[in-house]
Amino acid sequence: MCQPCLEQITPLAGILCSICGEKLSSGHVAGDAPPLCGICRRATLPFRRAVSYGGYAGNLRELVHLLKYHQVKSAAGFLARLIVQSIAAMELPGSFVVIPVPLWKGKRRTRGFNQAEAISRELLKNFHLSRRAAASIQLDTTSLFRRRETASQTGLTRHQRRANVRGAFAVRRPQAVQGQTILLVDDVMTTGTTAAECARVLLRAGAKEVFVATVARATKEVESGQAFSAAAP
Repeated sequence: MCQPCLEQITPLAGILCSICGEKLSSGHVAGDAPPLCGICRRATLPFRRAVSYGGYAGNLRELVHLLKYHQVKSAAGFLARLIVQSIAAMELPGSFVVIPVPLWKGKRRTRGFNQAEAISRELLKNFHLSRRAAASIQLDTTSLFRRRETASQTGLTRHQRRANVRGAFAVRRPQAVQGQTILLVDDVMTTGTTAAECARVLLRAGAKEVFVATVARATKEVESGQAFSAAAP
C-alpha cells in the first residue's frame, strides 16, 4: 500500500462509548457522565475498557486483509503503531501482559500464522522503543488458547455470537495470569463478544483486570454503510 493511501487511514472520530468504544450519536450522551452505549448501560462487561484505532472500512480494512489473508506480514508493524496511538489514553499500569486472541489450531495451520500474534509482537517492539521502555511488559502467546473451533461470526446476531464463542477459550497456565493486568490484542472488534469471552476466562483464571486493543472497529455506522453499498445496484 502506497504512502498516500496509508495517510488516508484516520482514527475514529466523534463520541465513543467510554467502555466498549462503540461510536455514539450525540442523542445517546446524557449529561456530563462518561458516554456509554446502550449495552454498556445495561450490562457490566468483563473487560475494563476497549479501544480501536479506526473504523473497519476503506484502506484500514484493506491493510488488515493484506496481513490476514495475503500474508503481507510487513503490515503488522504499521498496524501495531496504530494500536500504540489508541492505547495512549488508557490508564494502563507500568506492568502488564500482552495476550493476542488465539486462533483455532486448524485455522492457524491453514493461514500459517496468527495475525493478532504478529501485531502483538510488533506492539512489544514499539513499546520498547518508546517512553515505556522501562516498563515491565511481557508477551504471552500460550496461556490463553482456543479449545474448539467456532463458526464464522459474520451475519450472526449478538445473541448468536455469544453462544458461538461460549466455552471456546480457556487458560492453560493460570499462574501466568494471576494478579496480572492483561492487554488483549486483536485485529478487528465487531460486537465485542470474542473479546468479552476471552476477558471472562482470563478473569476467572485470576487476572486482575483486562483491557482490549484492536486495530479496527466495525462500528454500526461502518456496518450500515457497507450494507448500503452491498445493496446498491
